[in-house]
Amino acid sequence: YTIMLKSVVRAVGAAARLSSASTSTVRALPLSYPALRAPSSATIRPFTRSLWMLNNNGASSGYRPKLFSSKVLSPSVSCGCGGLHTEGDKAFGDFLSDEIKEEKKIQKNKTLPKVSGGWELEMNGAEAKLTRNVSGDKVTVTFNINNSIPPNFEEEVEQGQQKSAEEEPEIVSTPNFVVEVTKQAAKHSLVFDCHFPEDEISHGEGEGEEESDIFAIREVSFQPEGDSEWKETSYTLNTDSLDWALYDHLMDFLADRGVDNTFADELMELSTAIEHQEYIKFLEDLQGFVKCN
Repeated sequence: YTIMLKSVVRAVGAAARLSSASTSTVRALPLSYPALRAPSSATIRPFTRSLWMLNNNGASSGYRPKLFSSKVLSPSVSCGCGGLHTEGDKAFGDFLSDEIKEEKKIQKNKTLPKVSGGWELEMNGAEAKLTRNVSGDKVTVTFNINNSIPPNFEEEVEQGQQKSAEEEPEIVSTPNFVVEVTKQAAKHSLVFDCHFPEDEISHGEGEGEEESDIFAIREVSFQPEGDSEWKETSYTLNTDSLDWALYDHLMDFLADRGVDNTFADELMELSTAIEHQEYIKFLEDLQGFVKCN
């Protein structure tokens, strides 16, 4: 009986020790233990992968998201800008180089064309000013080439027909322009806000048709001389509801001072040359910015 009792006590003690050892082992394991094991498809969930793994070419992932597929080139030592340079920047710079070459090939005027009638040109970035004196009257015409290229609404081409390169319309700059007429004894200048109506730009194409005005007056107002901004406190005459006889006299008033169809044609030619020149300059500046030249 005594021997059986000792056996039972030993068995209970051994079971207690085993239970204690098992509990101790479980507590010793950290909660993040599975994450510390070697990577495998069975233990690592996709959304727990680090950015480095997404960008890695290892065997664990044969797919590389496009977001991380662009290689970043080290900044050029000769550049000195210390900025970011990517393969996309290099491709962009190469494209701009080709674009600049093509634009220079089709550039009609290497130098800006002159406007007949003794007009003096003054440039300030995208803004141009033409000035002349006519028997004591000072006439100033200002225009800005920004947003001066009208949208090209091409007619639908019939089926089976394609336009050749010769039939493609040329890009023409048709800016709004302001004419300011100043008299020596007057305190104010008479100012005309003018524009090129789209339906009048292609004048003179039909044979035997009377030539119409290719520009129109939108508004007329008296403004302080030399003011660059149109004062809203001054009365402005809108020509939409104006008597045609009065409108014709205003157009004749401008024509007598050199602002007529010939001037408008030459202004469009000048504006187109300036716009193309500034466009090429912008491409060159953009190329330099991308390449950090």
